[in-house]
Amino acid sequence: MKLKQLEGHLGSLQQFSNPKIELEQYPTGPHIASRMLYTAENSFGDVANKVVADFGCGCGTLGIAAALLGAEHVIGLDVDAQSIEIASINSEDLELDVDFVQSDVRNLRWRGPIVDTVVMNPPFGTRKKGADMDFLFAALKIASQAVYSLHKTTTRDHVKRAALRDYNAKSAEVLCELRYDVPQLYKFHKKKEVDIAVDLWRFVPQRIQGKGF
Repeated sequence: MKLKQLEGHLGSLQQFSNPKIELEQYPTGPHIASRMLYTAENSFGDVANKVVADFGCGCGTLGIAAALLGAEHVIGLDVDAQSIEIASINSEDLELDVDFVQSDVRNLRWRGPIVDTVVMNPPFGTRKKGADMDFLFAALKIASQAVYSLHKTTTRDHVKRAALRDYNAKSAEVLCELRYDVPQLYKFHKKKEVDIAVDLWRFVPQRIQGKGF
């Protein structure tokens, strides 16, 4: 599937009608989501025929992108029941077989299939400090091949240091810097939209022989 075609499919997805600020619910726009998954597949071969998990899946954009790019199996996890409902409708509308499960990724006791790749747009940690790093810690425990994640560019040094030193990542690479368009969703937003500089990261986990989850 070509990039523009993928972006078009993602642009048709239903998004939050009543987002929850405490969960930092912001839609992952089709422009960023399509490029994130397209890069994961076409530069690294981390999507097609792989088991992909979408952590904090929201309305399912990243997981659905993985399914459209030929993932063998996709699992979307989110703590919010309303998000899971919207994500399920979105996947059904595109006739995709994606499993969406209500679960807090920070408290995972994984008993599912071996996950090759985790994709995620975690909370940036503006409402709950460190939320983004909690997601990364969980993802690096589950993924066997790679983790793709978006983090504020201003946190670049901290993210890299924590991933390599504390979270047992073998490598942590910024693939590109993107402009994340945050729309005016909440009452405290004064502007119609704000662009935030974010890094698209690829982390490779350090697998420990015999370790299961």
